[in-house]
This record gives sequence, C-alpha cells and structure tokens, in this order.
Amino acid sequence: MPLLLSSCGIFPVGGPATGRSNNRFVDPFIGTGAHGHTYPGATVPFGMVQLSPDNGISGWDWSSGYHRPDSILVGFSHTHLSGTGIGDLLDVLFQPVTGEVDPVRQQAGREAGQVHAWFRQAEERAEPGYYSVPLRGAGGAGDAAARSPGEPERVLAELTATPRVGWHRYTFPAGAGAGLFIDLGFAVNWDAPTASGMEVRGDSLVTGYRHSKGWAPDQRLWFAAKFSRPITGWSLAQDSSASAGGVRASGVRVRGLLRFAPAAEPLVVKVAISYVDAEGALRNLDAEAGGWDFEGTRAAARAAWAEALGSIRIETKDVARARTFYTALYHTQLAPVLFEDVDHRYRGGDGRVHTAGFRNYSIFSLWDTFRAAHPLFTIIDPERVDDLVRSMLAFQREHGLLPVWSLVGNETNTMTGYHAIPVIADAWLKGFRGFDGNEALDAMIRSAQQDERGLAPYRQYGFIPSEADVESVTKTLEYAYDDWAIARMAESLGRADDARRFRARAGSWRNVFDPATRFMRGRHADSTWVTPFDPKFASDREHRDYTEGNAWQHTWFVPHDVAGLIERMGGDGAFIAKLDSLFQADTALVGQHASVDISGMIGQYAHGNEPSHHIAYLYSYAGAPGRTAEQVRQILTTLYDDSSAGLSGNEDCGQMSAWYVLSALGFYPVDPVGGVYVLGTPLFERAEIAVGPRRSFRIFAPGVSDEAKYIRGAMLNGRPLQRSWISHEEIVAGGTLMLLMGKTPSPTWGVSPEDRPPSAAGGARE
Repeated sequence: MPLLLSSCGIFPVGGPATGRSNNRFVDPFIGTGAHGHTYPGATVPFGMVQLSPDNGISGWDWSSGYHRPDSILVGFSHTHLSGTGIGDLLDVLFQPVTGEVDPVRQQAGREAGQVHAWFRQAEERAEPGYYSVPLRGAGGAGDAAARSPGEPERVLAELTATPRVGWHRYTFPAGAGAGLFIDLGFAVNWDAPTASGMEVRGDSLVTGYRHSKGWAPDQRLWFAAKFSRPITGWSLAQDSSASAGGVRASGVRVRGLLRFAPAAEPLVVKVAISYVDAEGALRNLDAEAGGWDFEGTRAAARAAWAEALGSIRIETKDVARARTFYTALYHTQLAPVLFEDVDHRYRGGDGRVHTAGFRNYSIFSLWDTFRAAHPLFTIIDPERVDDLVRSMLAFQREHGLLPVWSLVGNETNTMTGYHAIPVIADAWLKGFRGFDGNEALDAMIRSAQQDERGLAPYRQYGFIPSEADVESVTKTLEYAYDDWAIARMAESLGRADDARRFRARAGSWRNVFDPATRFMRGRHADSTWVTPFDPKFASDREHRDYTEGNAWQHTWFVPHDVAGLIERMGGDGAFIAKLDSLFQADTALVGQHASVDISGMIGQYAHGNEPSHHIAYLYSYAGAPGRTAEQVRQILTTLYDDSSAGLSGNEDCGQMSAWYVLSALGFYPVDPVGGVYVLGTPLFERAEIAVGPRRSFRIFAPGVSDEAKYIRGAMLNGRPLQRSWISHEEIVAGGTLMLLMGKTPSPTWGVSPEDRPPSAAGGARE
C-alpha cells in the first residue's frame, strides 16, 4: 500500500501493509464527553461484545454507561450502546476487588459501602480493541484516602475482545488479595433485571444469565467465564440473602464474589456471551478463546481494526483532523452488532431461537443511520450489506414488520418513519442481490399498510392531522420519503401498480407545506393550520408536531423532491434566501420543554440531531454549490474536533460520524436511495477509498484549505466534470476525481440547471 507524503512528514495511510495502521489516529475518548454518548472500551468491528467501563450513573449523558468527566467506576460490563439517546444493556458487570465484599449487602454502585473504585482520567488508555485503567480504592472504599494523590495503584485493569468474548486482565498489587465482584443485578439507564442466575462450575468456570427489561422490553443474555487460575473461594447472593446451595444462586438480582490466591502474574478472565443459552456462551468461548494469550488477542483485535480502518486513506497536514476523521470512521463500525452464536443460532424478533444462513445483526438505529451510515457501508463495506438486509428481513418474518429501531432482538418502536425501507431499497438499487427483491418489497408494503404509528390517518387524509397523532408533521414527511423508496423499488421490479400507488403517496409532503409561511406546519383534519405558529417552537410535550426539533429544522426533509420544494418556496432565489435565513437566525428555541437533542446550532440549523444532516447540501440543487461549501466547511471545522466533547450531539450508532466521513471526503447522499452524492468541500488534499480488489476511488484537491474551500472545477477520470454530483456507480467503479479548489466560488461550475443534482418528482397528492 502506498505512503502519502505531506508537508508534515510521511503518513502511512493504508493499513497493515504499511507497518503502521490508521489505528494510531483513533481516540475512543472522542465523543465520551458533552452529549456524544460514546464508550471507550474494547470491541472489534461490529462485534457482539463491547467490554467497557461503567460509571454507575442513571443519567442521559451516561447512556453508554460512561461519561468522560466522571472519575468513579463501578466495573466493566460486556454490552454497550454507542451514542444513543436512551440507555440500556450494560450486562454482566465485573469489578476487581482487593478486599472482602459481602455480596448479600453490597452491589455495584456509587453510594458509601457499595463496590466502586476511583481512577484518574489521565491514566486511562484506549485504542481500537483495547482499554486500560489503574483503579484505586477497589473493593468499595472509595473514600478520601483512596483519592489521595499518594495512593499507589491498586489494580491495573486491561480489556480486549474477540467478536463474542470479552477478555479481562487484572494485575493486583503484590501480596494483596485478589477478587472479582460479579453483579448481575446492576440496574442503571432505564434497564433493570427481571431474572438472573450464576453457578460456579469447578475451580475455573462460572456460568450464568441475566434477563432484563428496559428499552429492550425482553432482553435475555447468558454468559460463560473462565479464569486463568483457580477460584479459591466464593460467596453468592440472590436478592437480599446468601445462596443456600453454595455453588449457584438465582433470583432477580444475583451477585457474587470470587476469590483467588495472591500471585505475581495477572489474573486473566475470558467472558463469552450468548443471546440464546448457556451452551451457546460455552461454544462461543471455546471457539474464540481457546488459550490464555491476552496479548495475542489484543493483537488480533488491533489487526481487525487496521483492516477496517484501511478502507480509506487520507493525506492531511493536520494530525488533529486525522484523529477526528479516523475516530469517526471507527465509530461508524460499532453498530449494527453481530447477533448470532458461532453455530449461527440467534434469538429472533418472536423471542424464539432461529438458525441463520447468514451473519445476523441487531441494533439498527434506522432513524439515524439510513441517512449516511448505511450508504457509507455500500461503498466501504459492501460484503456486509446483504447480511444487514437479510437480518432486517428475518426480523420481519419473526416480528411481522420490518424493524424501526431493533435492539438485541426486540422492537423498541423508537423514533418516526419506517426507515428499514430506504436502507433495503438503496441496497437493491445499487445492485446488491443477496436477498429476494419481491420478498423485500412485500415486507416494505406491509410496514406501509399497517394502521399503527399514525399510518391510518396518513392514508385517509394524505397527511397526519395534528390531533390524530403526535409528531404529525415529521411523520408525514418521513412516510412520504419512505414511500418514495418503495416506489423506486417497485419500479425496478416491474411492479407498476405498486410503483404508481407509492409514488403518489410520496407527494404527501405537499399537504403540510404552508405557502404563506413557507414552512412545514401542523394541520387539522379540516385542513386548517395549527395556530399559534412559531417556527422556533420545539417541545417534548404539548403541541408537538415535530420530532426532536421545530419547523426550521424539519421543513427541509423532502430529499426525494428537492425540485418540488424549491418550486413551492418560490424558485431558486427564494429557496437560497430561506436557507440563508435558517443558518443566520438566532439560536433561541421557544417552548418550555425544548428537546435536549437540538444541539450543534448554527442559527436554527441543529447538526447535533439527524433531521438537519442533509440541509447544507440543498443549496446545490438551487445552483449555489458555493453556499453548500461554506456551510459544510463550517460544520466540519466547528462542530467536530478531537476532544472528548468533539461531537455536537449524540453519535447515534454511527450517523454523526458517517456524516463527517463522507463530508470530509467531499460528498454526501442527500437522497439515500437516489444513488447520487452531492459534492461539497473536501477536507484533504488527497483521499483514497478501497472499493474492490485492487480497485480504488481517488479524490485529489490540491491546495484545499479552510480558505480555498470552493470547488471551481472538476475532472472525473481525466474528463471535465461540470456537474456538482457524482453517482454511486462512478465511485465503486474506481477512478480519479480531481477537484480544482479556490478561495471564491465559481460563477459557472455546478450552476446551470443541467449541472445540478437530479431531483425526481415525488408525485402529487393534494
């Protein structure tokens, strides 16, 4: 793989073959502060295990279990969510202890006497596939003495992982007692156990289970843990009493203390999980963790990440931007997660055990990730796309409907729309054929024809009346877009009647557009507008016509018919002026219960939440690509950085980072099923995307800078490119895109109507 040269030295940019992988630019602490909600622990790309530290706080900014400003740890659990706005998981909590702990009276937590430890943030270390931290006060002390700067390190905790197994390595102080506190009753962040159990099986194996109810209403998980040296003693507790049987305990909140003889060598622990049964956990353990080589496992995780992060190679003079970029690429590959055992069994959407003929995945944050994360996968990870679609279709067969927001086999029905549909349609329209197209289309139509989630009035009125359902405007707009995806899929399959029906439904956005105010507004069943109206009004409770936002942010969601929106706005000039008003307005929100998700503000543009993500690129549809460049560059440089607070809103399972990855490369999919990427403004002088065996797509932007941010001309494979967009086919075919950059916008490039991004009419339904 080549080395790219820059004025700050030689950057190895191609993965393992260079000897220095892009892993070195990843900082897993980015996004763990502010409202990013990411976790810093050990996992592999799309791994089922996410072994990471937990602070033990039930709070919004601890949704992933960890928040950077905190300095108390209650242990390390094996499942985590990356960047969500709701918390769950945090299953099977392990905490090393040096003293005696009574599991009957104690549990993991932050109160006096509970099992927790203190750490210094400066001593934490994280890299792809590895995390470590020295713990003080381990065993429940957590007092002033434990916090003394002179206190020696008590336990060094190190973590790594394989896809289904979390590896722990604990180095205890010389001569100190060595113990592990296991808490299956750990309950924070909206999740609480409904049943749990633990059994000591011989001198080096513990198995158990944790079933819980939270965001996932019926989560069932089993584990199997092996230890590198014998267990010398144990104490188990079930709820508020000791286990009568001694070797096993079962109840709602089971806890246990395992003791080990002092030894010079570290204690290594291997913990496999399964969402099927204990036998599945044992098989996973045997298949993925046959020895005790912690460093070898860490090296394998490092290599897996080097390969994943080697899919894109960049040249930059700014190391901070390299960290921001590659950490964003890292974050895009933390979800969805593998959701099957090594024997391919998994627990389906019907609660039953199934066997997959493919790699099955779960954790689909589709309201977020349909916009950019899934389109990114079709470019850099095409071999995974068919299995992601197969996973959704399997869920539909088991549950009855395509997933909305599926979480470890459960449907949470979180957020609006039915956005598995554009993900599946995008894959099909880009030529992925690892699934049955007609089965997929039938599943799409089944979701669109249900009567729940406001769809009955949507079909009756052509919009959702404000009094008929909450978030009526957002739902109308998103259903219209999803219907467009159905129409595109039906057309490709030759199902003309379905195509006509859903193309007409895709025009429903027009019924909530108010020409007087030029905003999308709530409307009553009698067609009168909801009053009073303030486009800055955002509420989580009363008069809520928008999802986590207001009219300023949601008015622009017509990605399938931008031309129609421009026409309704009054033409190019009026459309550009309206966009300018969005970015230039003050940032004040109106409404007593304004959502915390409205963050990353530039005027009323809110980059911290997904409905705004495509908006900056809309200028190009009106012949103003220079204005797109200005706004995109501002977002790239002011709303992302390489600090723990470097995300301006929830990461949301990769979407915030996918926006950055694609936009930093210089393009973005406004219409995720359109197969078209709008050109914006690249961050790097050179980037190279691996798009197939011995095939790459190269982007050159000589002289690009924060001042020279405007594309003044372009060449694709040596031929002039006057249009302000490129197609998916052009990217994955491989080739070279040369962008001629300047400090002022071009008066001609991308300006003419024939050079603007295509925008298909979304039907008319009024």
